[in-house]
Amino acid sequence: MANHLKPSKQEAVIQGLVEGCSVRSLERMTGVHRDTILRLMVRVGDGCNRLLDESLRNLDCRQIQIDELWTFVGKKQRRLTPKDDRREKGDFWTFIALDADTKLIPAHRVGKRNSATASAFLKDLASRLSSRVQISSDSLPAYIEAIWWAFDGDVDYAQVVKSYESEIIGPGRYSPPIVTSVAKSPILGSPNMDETSTSYVERVNLSLRTSLRRFTRLSLGFSRKVENLRAAVNLYVAYYNFVRVHRTLQTTPAVAAGVTGHLWSLEELLEATKGH
Repeated sequence: MANHLKPSKQEAVIQGLVEGCSVRSLERMTGVHRDTILRLMVRVGDGCNRLLDESLRNLDCRQIQIDELWTFVGKKQRRLTPKDDRREKGDFWTFIALDADTKLIPAHRVGKRNSATASAFLKDLASRLSSRVQISSDSLPAYIEAIWWAFDGDVDYAQVVKSYESEIIGPGRYSPPIVTSVAKSPILGSPNMDETSTSYVERVNLSLRTSLRRFTRLSLGFSRKVENLRAAVNLYVAYYNFVRVHRTLQTTPAVAAGVTGHLWSLEELLEATKGH
């Protein structure tokens, strides 16, 4: 069982999971069976989720950027059959909110890219903030109504709308799409258009994709269960907020945001999840 692993072995496994290692590669490197690795990940990930829920409250954020990151569970959406449970398989999205000043992730949610997930994500975000905030997002239609209801209209909100070249066929098809134009549109309140941007949250999404193997494109590291995907994301967000030193800030986002007064070690994070 995961709980019977020595603390040093648990740290080695968790460190590998948040630094881009797959479960099977960790099995080979550490000698820990993959089922034990997954049980440990789910247990710690659930603890991280409760830790984040309790500690990220009454946040004084000024500029929030939000975005979604794609992955899939079991198989891609176009491969689903009538026998597949579409609530548990197919395309899934990780919604991320980022404080542009402290680089803290105050809220996140894994689910389908629809109004229900967007609403739950933004309601959770609103419950963590202590004052009026400006939000920047892409042009996902579900955001407009969800932000209005989550903040009861007391918010400044603008969208960044990007246009891309048509999808490449043949050589170069896996290269990032080329942005042809960027337009900013005020949606609610009185957003400062000079500060309207999604650049920071898009950069965090890149870090998440490279740090969690199950987000790596064209690989076999994808999630087989939604439970595992959610646990992995919870683990990464807690590690990112409390343990991983941000190069620009020279500290962790949690310290920069005043959530904690010191840098956490991975050992401390694991210990904190035991009490949750």
